[in-house]
Amino acid sequence: MKIVVLTAPSGSGKTTIARELMAAEPDLRFSVSATTRSPRGTERDGVEYFFLSDEEFRSRIADGAFLEYEEVYGGSLYGTLRKELERVAVESGAALLDIDVKGALNVKRLYGDQALTLFIAPPSLAALAERLQVRGTDDEVAIAKRLGKAEQEMAYASEFDEVIVNDDLDTAVAETVARVRAFLAD
Repeated sequence: MKIVVLTAPSGSGKTTIARELMAAEPDLRFSVSATTRSPRGTERDGVEYFFLSDEEFRSRIADGAFLEYEEVYGGSLYGTLRKELERVAVESGAALLDIDVKGALNVKRLYGDQALTLFIAPPSLAALAERLQVRGTDDEVAIAKRLGKAEQEMAYASEFDEVIVNDDLDTAVAETVARVRAFLAD
């Protein structure tokens, strides 16, 4: 099994790059994460996330059901279910994880060379702030929190297999696809 892990500060373009990567590499299967936050917009259980109650999530933690998990923004829990990663591995042999920095480093520690960790970085914190404001999903307080967390996350970038700066989306997608193709071909 091969695991591709994308991580990035919120607003860096990770989800867009993940979608483009999935379109370019049809054998790569997305491993759906679990969360305790409520669905947003048209999100569906089992598609974008597995939406669990706080009690159910914590029960699964106690049962060892998570490969990795983290409490993030506003006390919501996010994590990768071992069973979901196993399902994806059986389906295709190559899984894509879209997870936070600490979870990504934990996956790398557990899977070593079977995992490729890519850190998608914004060109700067100022550019990230602008993207978050344009996105319009958060108020100024939430944006300030996201920027503080982004600064902390960016301190870990050097621990990843590769850092891809998303200054130009098409270039970042091309770099990501090329790196993943080389990894999957090994």
